[in-house]
Amino acid sequence: MTTVEQFKQQAEEAMKKSIAYLDEALQRIRAGKANVKLLDGIMVPYYGNPTPLNQVSTITLPDARSLVITPWEKGLIRDIEKAIIDSELGITPENNGEVIRIGIPPLTGERRQELVKQVKSEVEEAKISIRNARRDAIDKVKKSIKNDATPEDVAKDAETEIQKLHDKYVAEVEKLFSAKEKEITTV
Repeated sequence: MTTVEQFKQQAEEAMKKSIAYLDEALQRIRAGKANVKLLDGIMVPYYGNPTPLNQVSTITLPDARSLVITPWEKGLIRDIEKAIIDSELGITPENNGEVIRIGIPPLTGERRQELVKQVKSEVEEAKISIRNARRDAIDKVKKSIKNDATPEDVAKDAETEIQKLHDKYVAEVEKLFSAKEKEITTV
């Protein structure tokens, strides 16, 4: 009996991680508004090691359409600027020798469509991950039937509960998708 519960718990853990990862990935997709999370994936060479941008500078939001990066060491300004230019953000930073300013331009209709496609791709990956967690848990339940560790009626109930978990987390993914899609398409 406890093994079936463990399978359900493992599946739910995996599904929660998929949701958390999706949420993080969606925050990095810019939707025409400034967001500190946009710069999370940017690595800067710092004493020979790639270091996250937020660990070598202070990032602030002076208004809804701009970011200001203040490096902790003045020598890092060029490296930070190059890392931002080389990133997938598609934004050119402005450097005044002390701070780096990033203006977030309004999105064009074409760019909005590209971003929605990118969001759909992330959402599909999350759904696949959730489906895989469901499949793995159901496979484990079926194996426990073959090993005579679990009665068939308990296993059938467990499969139904695992399917309900799957449905719950897929609905959550859809909710995240629709919120992000609305954010991107709203002018």
